Amino acid sequence: MTITQLKYVLAVAENQNFTKAAEKTFVTQPTLSMQIQKLEDELEILIFDRSKKPIELTAVGKKIVEQARNIVNESERMQDVVDQEKGFIGGTFKLGIIPTVMPTLLPMFLKTFSNRYPKVQLKIEELNTDEIIAKINDGYLDAAIAATPLQNKKIKERPLYYEPFVGYIPESHRLFSSEKLEVKDLDIDDILLLEDGHCFRDGIINLCKVSKTSSSEKFQLESGSFETLIKLADEGLGMTLLPYLHTLDISSTQTKNLKYFKEPSPAREVSLIYSKSELKMQIINSLHDIISGVIRGAIAFQDVKIISPTKK
Repeated sequence: MTITQLKYVLAVAENQNFTKAAEKTFVTQPTLSMQIQKLEDELEILIFDRSKKPIELTAVGKKIVEQARNIVNESERMQDVVDQEKGFIGGTFKLGIIPTVMPTLLPMFLKTFSNRYPKVQLKIEELNTDEIIAKINDGYLDAAIAATPLQNKKIKERPLYYEPFVGYIPESHRLFSSEKLEVKDLDIDDILLLEDGHCFRDGIINLCKVSKTSSSEKFQLESGSFETLIKLADEGLGMTLLPYLHTLDISSTQTKNLKYFKEPSPAREVSLIYSKSELKMQIINSLHDIISGVIRGAIAFQDVKIISPTKK
């Protein structure tokens, strides 16, 4: 049994296809198939049910894959230990970022990080929180940037910053004349929300402490982007809530619609999250330092109340 064989098994389990797995691991398909066959012969079991399309894991194969992930992760930890001992910061690093953070935060730190650590090859993927948690636990991501707390025992969280919610309220809305917003004034039925699957949406629902299920609604509008929500609000179809960093990019004519909350302002905690196995900590520490430093000048809010992004 070799680490290489276990990596081939993980590739097939992920892609559910021998050809795609071979492409991802940079070997020919016959070579990959032969090595997996040798492992199955050695263990005297079938890891994959090849009669299914796409290929599926057998019952014992699922257990083998889980153990293989642990072994491969621990083997990579050896190189991690050596890199830390040498002070080397480099190699491939897979980072996930949630959609409501990606467009504002990434331009703020990416160039600085790349210039300071040119030997690190960042592979960045936009994913929702559930996808991020699954990929960290399965070893497909080294770390991620997401709203926390997540209350997941397998994942460590290191806060990067606290980002207040800001109201975007058109002139026709009942709250437009308010100098400062209060949580008790919010009505979930006239808040335009991101579509289901976004943790920022869940945070707003938790903030309002009800579900958007009123039968008196004339319509329900949900969108995948803040830009669309702002346009809908400008049309008088309701108000919306934005993360603070997103408000820095809106036009000067729209700033009149921004309304801040009375302190403590409801806010989301944005953290760098990673597996408790703590692989590639030298890169994780470097990312944390760069992002924390860059963000320090952009968000001056101190008195905030953290709203959980997880559904209650």
